[in-house]
Amino acid sequence: SGQKVCYGAFKHSCYKLAYFQDVSRRVGFQEARHACEIDGGALLSLESEAEQQLIENMLQNLTKSGSGISDGDFWIGLWRSGDGLIMSSICSDLYQWADGSISPFRNWYADEPSCGSEACVVMYHQPTANPGLGGPYLYQWNDDRCNMKH
Repeated sequence: SGQKVCYGAFKHSCYKLAYFQDVSRRVGFQEARHACEIDGGALLSLESEAEQQLIENMLQNLTKSGSGISDGDFWIGLWRSGDGLIMSSICSDLYQWADGSISPFRNWYADEPSCGSEACVVMYHQPTANPGLGGPYLYQWNDDRCNMKH
């Protein structure tokens, strides 16, 4: 399930947002990636500030739609392969897009990526959380454990 929206101005002409308020329906990174592939797509790869803004606007519209949306981050297609602890100075260079895109665009939250065992990336969507050092937890990126449910 989810809402599909198409635009002509970006490399990825169609986007599909899936948000599950029911926490039991949320999935880990690989499950989300697989669901996108079954649907003929891929987890989102963001290639510019303009595309990031487009997605933020889509999420704001979803929030305004009266769907009762609450805190719940969204998986994007950025991930880091390899296990174990990696020095944070090189860690941020090891992230790659699941669909093979080579975009260098990043929108990390102020103290991210934290690396370690967190190798998959979410777009923050926590409107009820108190702001942190990087401001509200809205739309910036955070590395998280791949088995977390989003």
